[in-house]
Amino acid sequence: MTYLILGLIVFLGVHSVRIVADDWRTKTRARIGALPWKGLYSVASLVGIGLIVWGFGLARQQPVQLWSPPVAMRHLASLLTLISFVLLAAAYVPGNSIKARLHHPMVLGVKVWALAHLLANGNIAHMVLFGSFLVWAIFDFRAARQRDRVAGTSYPRGSAGATAITAGVGVGAWVVFALWLHGLLMGVRPLG
Repeated sequence: MTYLILGLIVFLGVHSVRIVADDWRTKTRARIGALPWKGLYSVASLVGIGLIVWGFGLARQQPVQLWSPPVAMRHLASLLTLISFVLLAAAYVPGNSIKARLHHPMVLGVKVWALAHLLANGNIAHMVLFGSFLVWAIFDFRAARQRDRVAGTSYPRGSAGATAITAGVGVGAWVVFALWLHGLLMGVRPLG
């Protein structure tokens, strides 16, 4: 569990700089340059992800069950992860109405993804991992919306075509991940 927690501290810590020290981030990025900043950010993120994957794998070998979720929670988790994949796609497909309305769909996607996994899994490793991501996403979304208000950011209206593409990409990615990649990468087939 130590490596999992350390990885979460590193990864979510790096991703929390804009939440807790946006002015420091802006000044440091200006002082050292955008490219070195992105390089340091990427290296720290990769170290954090590596520790999370390693620590989670170790923690899953000796699971400590806190509760046993009912089967219905797995079905709800499947629906919620479908929604999270569409939200993730909305962060990248230009001109879609989802991003126009929600403004920060990726962070909302992380919230929904984390909640889905909390509902469907009852062991402590899952609680630590997905609970941490859920709490982080709540604070990050709030901070991002505050930055938008301060900056007077407005998002252009989305088109129906781009929104349909967004939904299609999200659903397609969810199908591939749920049917094949989740089992291959995580050792658990959510729909199998």
